[in-house]
Amino acid sequence: MDLDSHQLQAFTKAYSELEASCSGLNVIVETYFADVPSEAFKTLTSLKGVTGFGFDLVRGTKTLDLIKGGFPTGKYLFAGVVDGRNIWANDLAASLSVLQELESIVGKDKLVVSTSCSLLHTAVDRINEPKLDQEIKSWLAFAAQKVVEVNALAKALAGHKEEAFFSENAAAQASRKSSPRVTNEAVQKAASALKGSDHRRATDVSARLDAQQKKLKLPVLPTTTIGSFPQTMDLRRVRREFKAKKISEEDYVKAIKEEINKVVKLQEELDIDVLVHGEPERNDMVEYFGEQLSGFAFTANGWVQSYGSRCVKPPIIYGDVSRPKPMTVFWSTMAQSMTARPMKGMLTGPVTILNWSFVRNDQPRFETCYQIALAIKDEVEDLEKAGITVIQIDEAALREGLPLRKSEHAFYLDWAVHSFRIVNCGVQDTTQIHTHMCYSNFNDIIHSIIDMDADVITIENSRSDEKLLSVFREGVKYGAGIGPGVYDIHSPRIPSTEEIADRINKMLAVLETNILWVNPDCGLKTRKYTEVKPALKNMVAAAKLLRTELASAK
Repeated sequence: MDLDSHQLQAFTKAYSELEASCSGLNVIVETYFADVPSEAFKTLTSLKGVTGFGFDLVRGTKTLDLIKGGFPTGKYLFAGVVDGRNIWANDLAASLSVLQELESIVGKDKLVVSTSCSLLHTAVDRINEPKLDQEIKSWLAFAAQKVVEVNALAKALAGHKEEAFFSENAAAQASRKSSPRVTNEAVQKAASALKGSDHRRATDVSARLDAQQKKLKLPVLPTTTIGSFPQTMDLRRVRREFKAKKISEEDYVKAIKEEINKVVKLQEELDIDVLVHGEPERNDMVEYFGEQLSGFAFTANGWVQSYGSRCVKPPIIYGDVSRPKPMTVFWSTMAQSMTARPMKGMLTGPVTILNWSFVRNDQPRFETCYQIALAIKDEVEDLEKAGITVIQIDEAALREGLPLRKSEHAFYLDWAVHSFRIVNCGVQDTTQIHTHMCYSNFNDIIHSIIDMDADVITIENSRSDEKLLSVFREGVKYGAGIGPGVYDIHSPRIPSTEEIADRINKMLAVLETNILWVNPDCGLKTRKYTEVKPALKNMVAAAKLLRTELASAK
């Protein structure tokens, strides 16, 4: 990371304290995920009592130049040439030439072939994917295959090159470069045409909010939820049986329709102002869209740890991305037909789809993101044509993709925010665009969030102890609609009406009454109905209580 001189001094001091304890041991210091700044490289490589240094040479290409510029004599170099953070097969020929160059710098007996980081971030073994398309499969290497690659490179370096393995790898690399499944000329053309424009909606947000309010006629402090409702065992069973072709499409649609109807009726009974359909047809907010976009492949067992015992199965983006047909219009229009209240269309934004997938490494990430943005833009405009007047585009993972080095922040935020604007810049003023963001520290990127130019943003707030509100206390001006979460959905605890009202009052101290929305922190998918119903009942009661107080104060 960007460490200043006193942090680097502390580093040197800590390691000199450790030196005595480490005598007689081989100590290796590993660093990864980005380039190492030159000052940090100097500090690191001059540490005493350290036997070897490991560097990520996949994400740290500039580190390679630092090593060429001078590496301490007699120390081991652990060269991280095999990517531990993705699922693509290594270009063995290219890696071997890098290793040969390094060997001439550090010496044959001091070079160790390694992965760029631990293999925690990649899937376990390609052997567990019998159904995956053979051509795509030949382009991939999961953790088990990466170990084989490391060994093959080490053997080749020692003069025992397995020619058959190397030529098979070269053939897979060539097939990936030339495969017509990877390239879609029309998509490439459309994405490169985006670079000339800023993609902003023609009218500013306050004028749009006025136009939307005339159409939607919402009360002050409008209530909504974030999107998903509890996914019961029955619901998961229906989806599983449909996937396994045990029930007909007709039966599946009927079951999902009943579930949507139940969720709509519940929200009307609770008197929520802007409704959601509950997403009963969706397994995962990225996988659901990826399965309907071209350029994506899916694994059966490509699980990766997310946190604790929670695992995710990221889609693989292997080619140019496009949308063959509408993805959500059928369900959203069905849900809207069940109620006179506004029904939110529900989409996952391009940056989140990108950040929660294994992304192709043969073009810059921003180009892939722009392609996804164009696909989601088509969906937004189809929802609008179908009469959906409120459309939520979730960007849960926007903050997550921020590079480690501050010097790279501006470039990432620029294309990430631009991708979001591409998605919604074509809608009418009366169509209200919402976005949602999950747990993160937003304070340092609040200006980028404002620059997304959404009409309403619902954002986690209660779980991170209301840190978000401090931004507005410090005088950041925000003119769009905003719904800082009023209760934490990751806890089974049911907040009281008074507690929620107290939270809303804290928000009213720093935000204008006419822009504030009332909503939970996040989607309700992981909760039970016995928790959801009373919590939402208290949330609506708190909003009504404050509406009465505000009206009498007037």
